[in-house]
Amino acid sequence: MNHLVIFCHPSPSSFNRAIADTVQAVSHALGHDTLLRDLYKMEFDPILRKEEFETPPGTIPRPDVLQEQDFIDWSDVLTFVYPIWWAGMPAMLKGYIERVFCRNFAFAVHGDKVEGLLTGKKVLIFNTTGAPSALYSAQGMHEAMGLTTNTGIFELCGMEVLHHAFFGGLVSSTDETRKSYLAKVEAITSRYL
Repeated sequence: MNHLVIFCHPSPSSFNRAIADTVQAVSHALGHDTLLRDLYKMEFDPILRKEEFETPPGTIPRPDVLQEQDFIDWSDVLTFVYPIWWAGMPAMLKGYIERVFCRNFAFAVHGDKVEGLLTGKKVLIFNTTGAPSALYSAQGMHEAMGLTTNTGIFELCGMEVLHHAFFGGLVSSTDETRKSYLAKVEAITSRYL
């Protein structure tokens, strides 16, 4: 299996990086070909420019986008690891999705219907929040993010979201809590890969 891990956090010593490292370690242990894309380290340009947006169908994307699309084509499973900031994904990842998961690569529009073009691909998502998970759940935020991210992005593109995990309260979490979170990451990754 080809496993693409898309990691988005500016700090290489963040807990999100520990999650990405755990995912990679499990994937390697299971014998999967695994590739990490660290969007900040790559200095990926997240800005969707007017000329890119207005590109006619059939136009070859810019080299940075084409490279990421090649990695997505290669992959069977994509794992996204990122924090939740202001009730959503970091701008870097949002820009990555806007540029890379573009029309005629990730989806096509036929009149009033949308066709997902990334069928057969599976997705795992690991998110962290500073606020406690109980607060996010009580406010309906987990459900809302599941709807906008799982359904509105990945399922629209024909992908199957296998699991979307949230790890909350990181601002005040203990080492024990973080260890338990990483054990859950390991279990989830092992289960779905």
